[in-house]
Amino acid sequence: MTASKPLRAFAPAKINLSLHILGRRDDGYHNLESLVVFADVGDTLSAVPADNWSLTVDGPFASALKGIPAADNLVLKAGRAVQDAPMAFHLTKNLPIAAGLGGGSTDAAAAIRMLATPTAEAITIATGLGADVPMCLVRQPLWASGIGGALAPATLPLPLHIVLVNANVPVATVDVFGALARPKRNPIKRPSSFGGFDTLLAFLNTCDNDLTVAAIAQAPVIQEVMNALDAQDGCGLARLSGSGATCFGLFATQADAGAAALALKAAHENWWVVATNTMPADADDQWARLMQNSIKS
Repeated sequence: MTASKPLRAFAPAKINLSLHILGRRDDGYHNLESLVVFADVGDTLSAVPADNWSLTVDGPFASALKGIPAADNLVLKAGRAVQDAPMAFHLTKNLPIAAGLGGGSTDAAAAIRMLATPTAEAITIATGLGADVPMCLVRQPLWASGIGGALAPATLPLPLHIVLVNANVPVATVDVFGALARPKRNPIKRPSSFGGFDTLLAFLNTCDNDLTVAAIAQAPVIQEVMNALDAQDGCGLARLSGSGATCFGLFATQADAGAAALALKAAHENWWVVATNTMPADADDQWARLMQNSIKS
């Protein structure tokens, strides 16, 4: 087989700015409502045609994937579901594992974006791979509801300046949901837009991440991380993302976020700390336009 130029895709970190659990469904899933953004930090995926399906991994968090059978990796599942022709994937794992950043889902979405065209069939494939995969295909500011697949655009003051912190303690989503007290929430009243950063903060202070208490029960260091973020100059909000254990801090300026990240790295050398910005919305993105019109809960 002749050498081919690798296909490449970016798999951005998913951040849940808010996450309300509305209740458990009869099928065992939970109905939720979340305001989601995507960061300009993430994993990178490349692929070339090959004789057999394969996946190699490098990067700072590659070792955490060594115990996972290749057949269970969402990248390979996504590739096989999209096309018959084998590909050799290479993943650079920059995001922590089991971190509440949608790592496996965003990697799978990157594989779909790389190999497929925006069609209803591809959306069905994404939905079958996991509740977070469709929103990771959109990778723009959005409202997610249902089990995560009912998507609508969110108009936010962008970019947001964010510091992500993980104490390098994995937290399994299934364990967090298993420890969750049965909630009964009303849907969030969604603003049509946010006038600015202060308005967004005011709204977020009326919301929460309903998984926080359950996640802290699994990994008490999460509370320490949130306290450390909250103590930084310029931090407007410190909160858990997803099911954890990554927490985020929102800052009014990029300079404040950068200074906070440096201070946290100096104080906690074993923590993963990254200053990042949110990815911009792209009105011309075909995946986003298709999914916003067709994904159902």
